[in-house]
Amino acid sequence: MTMDVYAIDSPHFSVPIAEVFVLNRAAFQLATKHNDGSGSGFALDEVACTVGFFDGVHRGHQHVLQSLHTAARERGLSTLAVTFAQHPRSLVRNVSAPPSLTTLQEKIELIGDCHIDAVAVLNFTPEMAQLTAQEFMQIVLHEGLGAEFLLMGYDHRFGRPKADEGFADYVRYGADLGIEVALCDKEEAELQLSSSSIRLLLEQGNVSEANLLLGRSYKVSGTVVHGFQNGRKLGYPTANLEIDTAKLVPHLGSYATWVEWRGQRFAGMTNIGWRPTLNNGTQISLETHLLDFKEDLYGESLTLEFIGRLRDEKRFEGLEHLKTQLAQDAEKTREMLSKAL
Repeated sequence: MTMDVYAIDSPHFSVPIAEVFVLNRAAFQLATKHNDGSGSGFALDEVACTVGFFDGVHRGHQHVLQSLHTAARERGLSTLAVTFAQHPRSLVRNVSAPPSLTTLQEKIELIGDCHIDAVAVLNFTPEMAQLTAQEFMQIVLHEGLGAEFLLMGYDHRFGRPKADEGFADYVRYGADLGIEVALCDKEEAELQLSSSSIRLLLEQGNVSEANLLLGRSYKVSGTVVHGFQNGRKLGYPTANLEIDTAKLVPHLGSYATWVEWRGQRFAGMTNIGWRPTLNNGTQISLETHLLDFKEDLYGESLTLEFIGRLRDEKRFEGLEHLKTQLAQDAEKTREMLSKAL
């Protein structure tokens, strides 16, 4: 996906308040380009927006984004999703952020799949974290991002906490700024949806249930690096993936996966774990054997699409027992993937 990226400046901050990733250039024909050399050279206008972290861009997020698309078209506005590169909790509460369901690039692309015209990634500094909801709406959404319509997700809040502040207050703040504020309905099917619940399912190894809540298969991308090459000796060469350390990896065990490589898709069985039978040390590995595949993948980029769990990781009595299990895993993988077509 190709996109233009612009920094958005504000007189209230010494650094840009956001980077805007434009996914649909045609939607911003009213945006202005400044020729005096000041600012970023880009300004937003006549925008309908929604704000959220959108980790995983699950079915609940998709519902909000699609509702924003509908509301914007009714009003003749462009659509903008306002999000964060890192979980705001890690800055506001000074705690570690949970592992991510999506990298920033994945999140932007998935938001684009919901017919959103642009994504603004906030530069969430300590100074921005101190803004009240009213200040955030004025300085960031109205002045910085040109918002004329704000769709609030169900039960969503933003800005420095203020006692008893709620949706009615956001509507009042918006009225003073010329921003129409609306609340997105929450469908019955979305009531139990959250990034946290999906994260928990993946940490338990329940990828099939997690996929239902995501509305698609969970994916992990990485670069193939050299490993111990024990799989090759067993007749099951594996591609060892090095991935973004912030990305959540499903629970230890073996999985049936689709493997995307250079625009093609192959069947694969993926193991996440310590490789106890081979005594390969204490480092957790993520390795995939591509069925009916002979190419050299070192240095290549792969994306794994998790379809179902095959089994737990376990120690075998010897390499022959492991080879027998791998053959069974391969057969089960074929069956599982054929049902997923």
